[in-house]
Amino acid sequence: MVSSTVDLLKKEIPVEQESLLISDDVKTGLVLVDIVNGFCTVGAGNLAPVAPDKQISGMVDESVRLAKMFCEKNWPIYAVLDSHHPDVPEHPYPPHCIAGTDESKLVPALQWLENEPNVTIRHKDCIDGFVGSMEKDGSNVFVDWIKNNSIQAVLFAGICTDICVLDFVCSALSARNRGILTPLKDVYVYSAACATFDFPLHVAQNIKGALAHPQELMHHVGLYTAKGRGAKVVNEVSFDAPGKM
Repeated sequence: MVSSTVDLLKKEIPVEQESLLISDDVKTGLVLVDIVNGFCTVGAGNLAPVAPDKQISGMVDESVRLAKMFCEKNWPIYAVLDSHHPDVPEHPYPPHCIAGTDESKLVPALQWLENEPNVTIRHKDCIDGFVGSMEKDGSNVFVDWIKNNSIQAVLFAGICTDICVLDFVCSALSARNRGILTPLKDVYVYSAACATFDFPLHVAQNIKGALAHPQELMHHVGLYTAKGRGAKVVNEVSFDAPGKM
C-alpha cells in the first residue's frame, strides 16, 4: 500500500533531478545537517533508528564520500549538529540529542571532521540550521561562513530531508534572495546524501498524538518542497579529475 502510494505521488508531483559536476570554477561549500548518533545510529536515542536503515546508512556513506573529497581539496564544510539543553524541549519531539551526550556527536564515520581545518562545526538547539547559526549579537555564523569563503554554491546533505534539511535550505534560499548571502547563487540538495526517519501509520495509530511519517514518501515530499522553493535537486555528484583543474 505504501509503495503504491509513493509511486502515485512521484507520478503526480515528480521531482526532476540533475547531475552536479563540482570543480574549482565555482567556489562550492558542503553543508552537513545533523549527521549525529541521535538520528543515525541504531538504538542511540529516542529519535534514532531502531534497526539498520538502508536510506540512512546510504546517506551517511555518501556524506562521508563528499566530506573526504572536500577535505582533500581543502574546500569549506559547514556541519550543524543537533544539540539541545535538557531543560528546553523541542516540541513536538521527545527529548533528543542532549548537549554533551553521545547523541549530539557526529556519527563515528565522520568524527574525524572535528580535526579538519576547513570544517566549521556549529551546535544548534533548533530545527532550522540558519536560525541555529545566529549569535546573541545578531550575527550569523553561516552567513559569515558564506561570505568569508566567497562561496557561490552550497551542497546540502544530511537528515531529515523534510525537516532539518528542508528548513535550512528554505532559509538559505530566502536569505540568498534578499542579498544576505552574497556571493551565493546556487543551492543544491543531494537526494542520495539525504534521508529521513520511518514511522509507519500502523505504529503511529497506537500512540496518542503521534503523526505517521512514512520514510520514502516524506523523503520525496522534502525534495519536492525544496525544489519548489528554488533549490536544485541532484541525484549524482562528481568532481573534476585532478588533471582538469
